[in-house]
Amino acid sequence: MGSLLEVIALHPADAEAAQEGGADRLELCASMEADGLCPSVSTVSAVRRVTDLPLRVMLRLSDSFTTNGAELNRLTAMAQSYLSAGADGFVFGFLTPDNEVDTESVAALASTFAGTPWTFHRAIDAVLEQRPAWRALRTFPGLDCVLTAGSALGVHHGLDDLTRLAKEDPQVASVMMAGGSLQPEHVPWLYGAGVRRFHVGSSVRQDGSWTKAYVNSRFVRAWRNLLDAHDSRDQEAKEQV
Repeated sequence: MGSLLEVIALHPADAEAAQEGGADRLELCASMEADGLCPSVSTVSAVRRVTDLPLRVMLRLSDSFTTNGAELNRLTAMAQSYLSAGADGFVFGFLTPDNEVDTESVAALASTFAGTPWTFHRAIDAVLEQRPAWRALRTFPGLDCVLTAGSALGVHHGLDDLTRLAKEDPQVASVMMAGGSLQPEHVPWLYGAGVRRFHVGSSVRQDGSWTKAYVNSRFVRAWRNLLDAHDSRDQEAKEQV
């Protein structure tokens, strides 16, 4: 499998630049000062009109990782509206007040759009015990991707944990998507551990700014070329075996 490059988009201009640069998929959200919240339905529609890339939309209403019944009802209605507007999948994840995966809430929301793929987002980096959390994730229908930096502080701090988890369990590596202040120098280590999904946001914007710069297609292309080079070397190594 070749590497997947997912780019955060906030609006249509981001989406167009990401596709031009060679992105494979978009994560669409709003309010990056809160680490990503639900975008408007009109934004989803507008992005769908300018790109045919797979589009995963954030389902998150506050800057907390906890949720409640009333919020879940709102998110369920929003998910259906997003699907009608052109979304291909979702990004969400909930924790209990004790910082464990909230399996009940996650399963309840996922069941409302059965058959639609989704990503468990970086809430995984806030859990107290990683291994039980990853075991819990295996039980959710439709989950095919887990966005993680290995640390709430970003990949630079979590790289060792990410590579260890991926090496110990190929099933974890198969769904792990590295992201959260991801830098090019992290890629060889992650790739060597079996990770093939990569997620970028501020690194494809001028000066890393969410408010003063849009996605830059040249920056996306640099990431695309980096991953393609690793894919080519990996393929050559397999052919020599």
